[in-house]
Amino acid sequence: MTSLRSCLHLLLIACLLAMLAMLGGCASSTPRMAEVRAFAADAPKLNAYHDLTERYRGSYQRQQPFLAPDADARERVLDASRQQASADFRRIDDVVQAYMQALGALAGDRQYDLRDSIKVVGTGIKAWPDSGLEDRHVNAFTGLTRVLARTITAPMQERAVNQLLRDAREPVQQLLDAMRKLLRLYDRSNDNEQKIVLGMLETEIPFLDPGRDRLLIALSKSLEQEKKAEYRLIGLRHTLARTNLEAIEQRHRQLVDSLPPAQQ
Repeated sequence: MTSLRSCLHLLLIACLLAMLAMLGGCASSTPRMAEVRAFAADAPKLNAYHDLTERYRGSYQRQQPFLAPDADARERVLDASRQQASADFRRIDDVVQAYMQALGALAGDRQYDLRDSIKVVGTGIKAWPDSGLEDRHVNAFTGLTRVLARTITAPMQERAVNQLLRDAREPVQQLLDAMRKLLRLYDRSNDNEQKIVLGMLETEIPFLDPGRDRLLIALSKSLEQEKKAEYRLIGLRHTLARTNLEAIEQRHRQLVDSLPPAQQ
């Protein structure tokens, strides 16, 4: 009798533990949480924006050999501002990816650590009106970093995911808008660089002497072909970055629009 009672007791404990395990995992196993984890997994797609930011930062160094003296002096001044602004442009990508990873962590994806997401955000940013980065984008950056700071103590459950989506709705929308505007800036900068580099080569090559400058002509034409291929590739990368950004914006809007009513 005692043995039977002990077996029943152990069986009851085992059932309770199983139920608790099921309850603990139910938040991360719902279809909605699977959608959130899938959204978080798209964070690396924003690396295309990061790569183009770095290319924008280095535009003067690539143009410099092809610039006339007066244009070189002008571009050197602009480069100092570009270097500072690019650091802020890069931080926007950092904070948006950190937000996506934080959502993934709260939705049960163990590959993300909330503390690591907060660390990459770093310092604040400032407005660069000539680039399209405005005060509203700066405020959105500050707001999203504060929201992310609160997620460190949030439990990994669906309610925390929904709250983060609600709190971050407006700042994320503003920051994605900033990234869209900056991609247009990078595109214009790339077009300008292409005109300078290819324009100089197309203008100077015809004046070389075919008899005396055969090697120089061959090298110049080879460089011209390489540059044309490079700018075609960069154009494709701009298209990819815009496509990825639009897809992330759409998926984020769908997650926000499907939020259940907030509990009072």
